[in-house]
Amino acid sequence: MRILIADDDQQILRALRILLGARGYEVITAQTGAEALSQAVEHHPDLVMLDLGMPELNGIEVIEGLRGWSSVPILVVSGRTGSADKVDALDAGADDYVTKPFAADELLARIRALTRRQSSSSDEPAVRFGDVTVDLAAHQVLRRTADGESPVRLTPTEWAILEVLLRNPRRLVTRQALLTQVWGPQYTNDTGYLRLYLAQLRKKLEPVPSAPRYLLTEAGMGYRFSPDPEPGAE
Repeated sequence: MRILIADDDQQILRALRILLGARGYEVITAQTGAEALSQAVEHHPDLVMLDLGMPELNGIEVIEGLRGWSSVPILVVSGRTGSADKVDALDAGADDYVTKPFAADELLARIRALTRRQSSSSDEPAVRFGDVTVDLAAHQVLRRTADGESPVRLTPTEWAILEVLLRNPRRLVTRQALLTQVWGPQYTNDTGYLRLYLAQLRKKLEPVPSAPRYLLTEAGMGYRFSPDPEPGAE
């Protein structure tokens, strides 16, 4: 199981790496909020542990960024003990909150509880639209042809963009949110990247790339995945 730990205190990172590594967890670390988002996109951890007071992006901004595309369990480990901080973190999308200093046994118990909850719902259904089937768990895309289903090769960047959109069906995903999740917060003005990659995704997945049915552009705002209607829906 892979855990991403985001904290700007190197001693905390070192202690948690030793504690969790000794119990068989794979540990990835980040010392800034921006790095935490980048590591999450790259490594797809099974659990995220983060402090609230980090440089570049604070913990609340990291939580909001993660929740724009991921349901990964988030455990806040913070020295802030005020109820307002806890409420803000939970409202932003955190799953649990532990204050520093913490007891190792309690922390491990919280981790086990969150991962049990996640594993019970980890069998993600495939997303189907048109002739395309996307297996989010296996990172696989298939397209139905006259000869049967054929795999569609996506680049890591194309996959990252597609995953964000598919996890937010019918919801507007702003250009800034996509750029932040896929490339990092320093690229929020580089909208040319998105136009290029969306065009490539449409060529690979849309029935008529020049008239997209599923991967829609919301002019001046962002993009939206429009799935097929549910059976029986008007």
